[in-house]
Amino acid sequence: MFILPNLFFGITKLNGGLVGVNLFVIALFQFVTVCALLYVSLGRLGRDFRSIGLTPNDWKRDGLLGLLVGLSWAAVQFGWIIPSTGGAERADVAQMVTMMDGTVLGLAAFIALGVIGGGITEELYNRGYFISVLRDTFENPRIGLWVAGILSILFFALGHLPTNTVEWIDILVPTIAYTALFVYTGRLTPSIVAHGCYNATAILLTYWLYYG
Repeated sequence: MFILPNLFFGITKLNGGLVGVNLFVIALFQFVTVCALLYVSLGRLGRDFRSIGLTPNDWKRDGLLGLLVGLSWAAVQFGWIIPSTGGAERADVAQMVTMMDGTVLGLAAFIALGVIGGGITEELYNRGYFISVLRDTFENPRIGLWVAGILSILFFALGHLPTNTVEWIDILVPTIAYTALFVYTGRLTPSIVAHGCYNATAILLTYWLYYG
C-alpha cells in the first residue's frame, strides 16, 4: 500500500507523475488503505488502535516531546549533515526538488504526503502495529520488545533503500529516535509528531534552500 501509488504515478506519469496534487492523492491512499488493513487485522486479534498506542493520553507532553525531537533532527540535518554531504547535489535533495512544482498547492500536497503518509501512516504501522503485535508473540515481553523494536528499525530503514553510509545515517538516526519515543512512552503521539514535524520541516527547508 505504501509502494503501489508511487509505482502507479511514477510509471503512468498521470497528471505529471509524482508531483503536485498527486502527492496528496498518494497520502490519502496510503492512509485509508493501511488504516483499513490495520483495523481488520487488529479486529481479528481482538484488539483496537488504542492497543497499539493510539491514545490521546498526555498528548500535550507527548506533542512537545515529538516537536523537540523532530525539529532537533531537522536542525542537525539541514544545518550540518546535508550542507556537508553535497547539499543540492545529494540524490535525496534532488529528488525532493524534482517533486516540487513551484505552486502553493503542490507544496501543500508534498507536506501532506510527509505528514499523512509518513508521520501518521508509517508510524501507525511501523511503530504501533509492528512493535506491539510482534512483541506480544513472545512469552517474555522484554525480549519481545527488544526484538520487535530492532526489527522495526531495520525494516523501516531498508524500506527507504539507503545505498551508502550517509543515507544509512540519515534514516537510522530518526528511525531509532521514533522507535525510542514509542517504546519509552508506550504511545504513538510523540513519534507521529516527531516524524510529521521533521518531514514537513524538511520539505519547507528544501524548498527554501534548494528549489530554483
